[in-house]
Amino acid sequence: FLSSCDDSNSSGNESSQEGAYSTANILCELSEEMYNSDESINANSKYAWTCNSLDRVLSGNGIPNHEVGTFPNPHNPNSISSQSVNHSFSLSPILVSETGVETGGPRGAIAYALNSVKFDPGTAGRCDDSGRCSLAQGQGSWSIEALGHNTFNFGDDMNHAHVQPTGEYHYHGMPELLIAKLDKGDPMTLVGWASDGFPVYARYGYTDPNDSNSDIKILKPSWKLKTIPDAGRPDTLTVLSSGPGGSTYPNKAIPLGAFTQDFEYEEGYGDLDQCNGRVGVTPEFPGGIYYYMVTEEFPFFSRCLKGDF
Repeated sequence: FLSSCDDSNSSGNESSQEGAYSTANILCELSEEMYNSDESINANSKYAWTCNSLDRVLSGNGIPNHEVGTFPNPHNPNSISSQSVNHSFSLSPILVSETGVETGGPRGAIAYALNSVKFDPGTAGRCDDSGRCSLAQGQGSWSIEALGHNTFNFGDDMNHAHVQPTGEYHYHGMPELLIAKLDKGDPMTLVGWASDGFPVYARYGYTDPNDSNSDIKILKPSWKLKTIPDAGRPDTLTVLSSGPGGSTYPNKAIPLGAFTQDFEYEEGYGDLDQCNGRVGVTPEFPGGIYYYMVTEEFPFFSRCLKGDF
């Protein structure tokens, strides 16, 4: 079953303190428990969101409530399993950083979707300067991206997600079937909450961020592909190790876009800031709020948070 009980006469609005907001009364009672019969899952998916006087609290098992790809698969040897997801998010998020603080991966969860599945856009894959690469805990300074290229295959599915060795299914980008499940006729869809308490939306936003009567469009990040690669960047994949099939020697080109370092932020290039967010009105927050976006292009999801977490 799915339940959601909100105060229809209340909405999130900016507080009197600059950079501070309130998300109280927004999706404060949201829960679902269902059996997911997908052949890669065959388990209950459950999550519950509640609010107290200070925090939004999530408990869940991290099992997606929608169809997934085949796991294990030739490029991802891991099976989806139940997790213990317990996380708190401030109901009074406040912007504290102009440029954002990097997080995600071993540094802590950057965000959770409404179904308790984690957003974790980065990877542990690395390459060294010689082009020796590993998709799992690799050595070297060149960070491999999971999405946006065909050089490295992390076995991600139609939701731009895959499974960690712990059994944790997680999104690297647009959670397509979650968005479809949440669709209520408004293209601007709230899909989760970032660890600093600000909401997460997917793909669409208003052309004028401060006018809910303006047209809806696909929001564009302000990160762009560099025209000249960084010094020392490997251009050929010489060895791929630690994969399901052991080491291979592909000797193939590594195009720009395969590494995180292949992109640079240019303010005003797109619609969003360096953390893939912006301030504006949304269906849930007609008074305006800072929010993060899941986007179709790099960085796909924020790699940093601007609020206190």
